[in-house]
Amino acid sequence: MKKTRKILSLILGLLIIAAAAAGCGKKEELPAGPAEPAAVETPEAPPAETAAPVESEKPAEPEQTPAEEKGVLLMATTTSTDDTGLLDYLKPIFLADTGWDLQWDAVGTGEALKMGENGDVAVVLVHAKASEEEFVAGGYGVERFPVMYNDFIVAGPAQPIAHTDNIEAVFSRIIKEQLPFVSRGDDSGTDKKEKQIWKKLALDPAQDPEYVESGQGMGATLTMADEMKAYCLTDRGTYLKMKKDATVPLELEIVCEGDANLLNQYGVIAVNPDKYPDINNVGANDFIDWICSEKVQQLIGEFGVEEYGQALFVPNAGTDS
Repeated sequence: MKKTRKILSLILGLLIIAAAAAGCGKKEELPAGPAEPAAVETPEAPPAETAAPVESEKPAEPEQTPAEEKGVLLMATTTSTDDTGLLDYLKPIFLADTGWDLQWDAVGTGEALKMGENGDVAVVLVHAKASEEEFVAGGYGVERFPVMYNDFIVAGPAQPIAHTDNIEAVFSRIIKEQLPFVSRGDDSGTDKKEKQIWKKLALDPAQDPEYVESGQGMGATLTMADEMKAYCLTDRGTYLKMKKDATVPLELEIVCEGDANLLNQYGVIAVNPDKYPDINNVGANDFIDWICSEKVQQLIGEFGVEEYGQALFVPNAGTDS
């Protein structure tokens, strides 16, 4: 009996152990919590474009405020400064810079100086140095200042006179062969230069029956010479202007240039206010300072280059020319 109890106890113990082992092998299920949101992939941002480098621009120069208008400045000048268009080019710049309205009479140098002697103008811009110095010495002008120069040339038919740099040879041949020649004959700077050459050669142009005087400005004289197929002495600037821009382009060619005797110097002089207290001496001095300034000298040196392939005048203020 005891043996049977032992066996039953042993069997019961084994059953308890087996049940415990089965409970240990089964995991306890926990209530489910809220589901975690699925990870969302953030799309990669496209690489930032590299901005093109911006060229640093120079700050724009402030526009010049035009000077307050002061009135009119009267000037007498030679025809070449007018015929070439130089004064038309400079006039609005002078007005903006100084406030003076430049107005001029374009005549021969002799007549321009006469206008100064009469007190009809406040300043003269001409091209006959000896006459200009006489003008100052006579007390009519205050002081002469060189401004610019170009040169004289002889224009005419390419035959029979071939291109040369010898002005004396050209003038001598004109008289010798009695070739047609048109002179200004107006006491202008060009006319004075021509007469100097005849005098130096001891030649009288009246000996040539084909020699005539136009009594007019340079542009009209060139037109007359072109129509007559004649030679004439002219400043280079007016010739270049007429050759390109005349209504009927000139057929005349340059037959003489480069002679040292053909330099054409321009000077500016204020009329003496001691003789004529009522003239615009302030404006005259403003014009002289302005046209001799570095800025305007550069403008003069650039004038005509684009249109005619060369400057019509060479600035030389501050020299003793």
